[in-house]
Amino acid sequence: MGDLLLVRHGETEWSRSGRHTGSTDVPLTGHGRDEARALAPLLRAHRVGAAFASPAARARETAELAGLRRVRVDAGLREWDYGAYEGVTTAEIQRTRPDWFLFTDGVAPGPPGRPGETPEQVGERADRVLARIDAAPTGAGECAVLVAHGHFLRVLTARRLGLPASAGALFLLETGTLCRLGTEHGRPVIAAWNVGPGT
Repeated sequence: MGDLLLVRHGETEWSRSGRHTGSTDVPLTGHGRDEARALAPLLRAHRVGAAFASPAARARETAELAGLRRVRVDAGLREWDYGAYEGVTTAEIQRTRPDWFLFTDGVAPGPPGRPGETPEQVGERADRVLARIDAAPTGAGECAVLVAHGHFLRVLTARRLGLPASAGALFLLETGTLCRLGTEHGRPVIAAWNVGPGT
């Protein structure tokens, strides 16, 4: 497998306001659609052998607007299950849990169908996604593109680099940006991060 390109979906109303957006399928804003379209020339600079997207409409629309074709939906790319914190901001959570931090503390269980995930569970899911992507057939010099969500892609990056899931906290990821995970001397590295038009 060549490089791995990570795309965070474009802006939504909830991402703009900092609300944790897991299973709630909030659509892209007009700005978010513009962000997605602006990714097209960045992606055209790479030989894409395979493209995968989260089932969420905001990720699938980002992939389409960015010009990706034959995108396979992979349920493993869904965002963190935030449990009881779905739709809630970090500031609101910290009113009752002042020291709360997602990447170390996880979330409180939610209603049926939304039990929440620990950082370790998200890391295990990222490992399974990476194993599937690595097994996907691509030609020499081709890369795979993953269109998904901020917190999940941060954990996936940590796992790709051999770090614990909690290390995803180190990789701030903006909406509508492109990141590239490559290798140096056979070891995984971050080759580019938060790339957008003009950067």
